[in-house]
Amino acid sequence: MTLKKITNLIITLLLFVGVWGAGGLVIDEIQTGNGCPKIWIIPACLIILICFLIPLIVHLLKRYTPLYFIFTGLAASIAIIASIMQYTGNGSCPKLDGGTPMCYLSFILFTTLIILKITNHKPKTQK
Repeated sequence: MTLKKITNLIITLLLFVGVWGAGGLVIDEIQTGNGCPKIWIIPACLIILICFLIPLIVHLLKRYTPLYFIFTGLAASIAIIASIMQYTGNGSCPKLDGGTPMCYLSFILFTTLIILKITNHKPKTQK
C-alpha cells in the first residue's frame, strides 16, 4: 500500500470520527437544547458537523478540493477561538467524560486533516 493510499485512508477515518463525534453533540443539542455553545443562534456543533461532512464528501469524490480546505479551515478557526476562550475562562466547550474540552480535540483533528491533505494533494499541472 502506497503512502498516498494510507494517507487517504487516515483522512477518511478521521473525517468519519469527526462526523460521529459532532453528530452526537448535534443529537444532544436537538434533544436538550444545551449540547453545545451557539454562534449567534446556530449551535457550533452543527457548524462543525457540516465542516466534517462536506470535506468527507469532497474527499471521497476526489473532487472540489478547495471546498475541503475552506470547510476544514473554517472549523479549525472556530476551534482555535473556542480553545482560546476555554483556556482563558471566557467560554466553555463541551467536554469528554474525562474532562478534556472537545474544542481542543477539534483543533487537533482539523489541523491534522489540513496537514494530511496538503501533503497528500498534488495539484494538476497545467499544460
